[in-house]
Amino acid sequence: MDPQDLPTDPHRPYEDVMAMLVGTLFVALGVTFYTQALLLTGSTAGMAFLLQYASGWRFGVWFFLINLPFYYLAVKRMGWSFTLRTFVAIALVSLFSELTGKWIAFDTLNPLYASLMGGSLIGIGMLVLFRHRTSLGGINILALYLQGRYGLRAGYVQLGIDGLIMLAAFLVLPPERVGLSVLGAVALNLIIALNHKPGRYMGVS
Repeated sequence: MDPQDLPTDPHRPYEDVMAMLVGTLFVALGVTFYTQALLLTGSTAGMAFLLQYASGWRFGVWFFLINLPFYYLAVKRMGWSFTLRTFVAIALVSLFSELTGKWIAFDTLNPLYASLMGGSLIGIGMLVLFRHRTSLGGINILALYLQGRYGLRAGYVQLGIDGLIMLAAFLVLPPERVGLSVLGAVALNLIIALNHKPGRYMGVS
């Protein structure tokens, strides 16, 4: 039987709430790894890291502010339910990323380990959120909007913007930290690519 023909088992509200909390906590922990090791990733989180390193303002503040303009596109493209879930997820990541640094401390943190583990944690957190019809907003929403409105390939738009973010990172980070950030981005995207496929997970919210 084709997996697409199997009946779906919708997520219950409490399952969505648990997923929201667990997913955003995973992402916030990955953000803490990156902040401690002076690394960054792509999308709006990458912009928030850049602004944090350049200005001294905390990641959580920048991450929340940067995402504000994208909610309009989210409503137009994805609807109110998705947009509200995404708003809550972004608010929780912003909050938890501030609190996690107070809950844990690192005496030693190898940058290579931080890159791979931080990227993996963020990828796992995003995967949990994706499976409950939630995202972390930003560039992904913009890419989908441009694809639907102007026919631009969303993947290429995302890749191009992430590339620009990595290039801009050379202005505020040493080259070796940028290289490790790219490695972490690969780990993050592999987590999602290998586990977020049509037909592999049928739960819906």
